[in-house]
Amino acid sequence: MTNRAEKHPAEASKISDSATILRTELTQEINRLNRLSSRGTLALALFLVISMAAWWSFPFLPAPDTVIVVLGRPPSARIISIVLLIYTFSALILSLSRMATGLEHRSSFGHVGYLTAFFLFYYFGKSLEENYWAVFGAGITILGVESYRIWSYCAEGMAKKREDLEYVVRTGRTPPEE
Repeated sequence: MTNRAEKHPAEASKISDSATILRTELTQEINRLNRLSSRGTLALALFLVISMAAWWSFPFLPAPDTVIVVLGRPPSARIISIVLLIYTFSALILSLSRMATGLEHRSSFGHVGYLTAFFLFYYFGKSLEENYWAVFGAGITILGVESYRIWSYCAEGMAKKREDLEYVVRTGRTPPEE
């Protein structure tokens, strides 16, 4: 008994080519997700570097009085703290909702920028020393949740793509959609 590929060599070649292309695409997607999975950790590391600079009162920045002369008085520490509290809860709710819905949101570097702004507002308001731990705690919490969200999304995606790749290698066909 002859199989279909022996009767139609052109068709067998077409199946082989599409399976090769599909394997390549799946491998590229697995590699992309693997690279993406570390972005949350990189954002957390960047935040830690900025936190160290804040701990040392930003030695490379001009003195707060110099900046106040040019830009005017910053908001009071109380107002900054209220905004930090609102931002922290909003960021956590956003991150948890993205996690629950399985949305691909690649980066948490925006959070690093916002948290840096809080450090700077406190610095220029001359109240960084009293409020350092509030920003640091908020940052570790937000970026820890974001890092876990990105990692778990990528791990789930890589597991699915590896299953699809195994199916293509084993059968030479496109995996069935779930």
